[in-house]
Amino acid sequence: MNYRNIVIITMIIGALSACGGSSKKMTSTPIPVPTPTPTPAPNDLGISAVPETLKGTYTAALKFDRYTKVDTPNGGVIHIVAQDGVLDNQIVRSRAILQHFLTDYPGSLYGADKSAIANKMAENNAVLLLLNGVDDGTNAAAELDGQPLYYGEMQVEGHSWYVNQDYNHRDASYEEILHMVHDFGIGVDQNPTFIGAQADFQNEIRAAQVNASAANLWGIGATDWIAELTAENSLSQEYLAALIDVYYGLWGADTESSTHGMNGLYVAKVRNDIASKDPQGATLVDNKFFHPYVTYNARIDESFVGDFSLVFNANVKYTHHSQYLKDITLTGGNDSNIIINQLDNSVTGNTGVNTVTFSGASAEYTITKENDVVTVQDMQDNRDGVNSLTAVEKMTFSDTTIDVSSL
Repeated sequence: MNYRNIVIITMIIGALSACGGSSKKMTSTPIPVPTPTPTPAPNDLGISAVPETLKGTYTAALKFDRYTKVDTPNGGVIHIVAQDGVLDNQIVRSRAILQHFLTDYPGSLYGADKSAIANKMAENNAVLLLLNGVDDGTNAAAELDGQPLYYGEMQVEGHSWYVNQDYNHRDASYEEILHMVHDFGIGVDQNPTFIGAQADFQNEIRAAQVNASAANLWGIGATDWIAELTAENSLSQEYLAALIDVYYGLWGADTESSTHGMNGLYVAKVRNDIASKDPQGATLVDNKFFHPYVTYNARIDESFVGDFSLVFNANVKYTHHSQYLKDITLTGGNDSNIIINQLDNSVTGNTGVNTVTFSGASAEYTITKENDVVTVQDMQDNRDGVNSLTAVEKMTFSDTTIDVSSL
């Protein structure tokens, strides 16, 4: 075993043992749908103090001081509790990623109506724990019921961790939140009781994982970690997370491996690799459950200055991920701009001066303005799409810049 694999195993066992399949966190039998939890009035970001009904477990002594939630169609709640070192923007993004995974995907096989999965998560008392620090075993709150996600592994679009993509603070939010959706919503087979809502999808996930393991497409070189996952029945959860991380571009900027993703553990590194390198895994993201783009409105961190690109550029590391973003809100007051992609973007500006950049000449677009919303439609197919701009001052085309106030 080479040094790279030794490092991988050490990192992964430490970083992922708490997430895994969260088997120690799973309840063996469904819990009745809880009465909606009364919460203090939320702020503009939907964040409040921890409700009285949860304070007995998620205590101030353990440094929990904020709360948000996702309401489910059956009147239940998926709770998100945060410790005092977690940033508000990290809380908002974590909630948004959870909502992204639970957003209906019309026309897909298993995701056209995800209400049963969301309802099952509430019934199974799914809780997301946003914790201070990193996963080094020192945070006692990690032993509480819930899916841990640490400050040091939560990126926010536009923040320096996101922009730099140096993997000192790698983005584990998709992985950990997907574990929770998988464990408590979709469901995990081979446990004493199946507590999920989508057994057929789990059967496909398991089959793809078994194939990937047998063909050495996943878990590459991490023998001890795989043995640990096997013992806790977390193989399918971790395989799916590796696949989805690559699908949304989270490992494309990693310089440690030129061909593999997820710290070298998965055979594919970028989305286009999946079909050729893991064909059975590719079937899980082929109109099955996961949207091909990110459905939430990404709030660009107030620290960002310059051009935030939604177009892939191999020389701009974060665009491996941002190319799948669709809707953007600039925050703060810096003069920052957006380079749009083909996904019919919605862009909301901040209090600074904001410019949106388009690919072609101005004559190749139709531009209308109604109720302070500017709609810019590209007349050329498969390029910039139809875009809605709010509180944006300027639009730049290949031939000119237009001041929105002149429209």
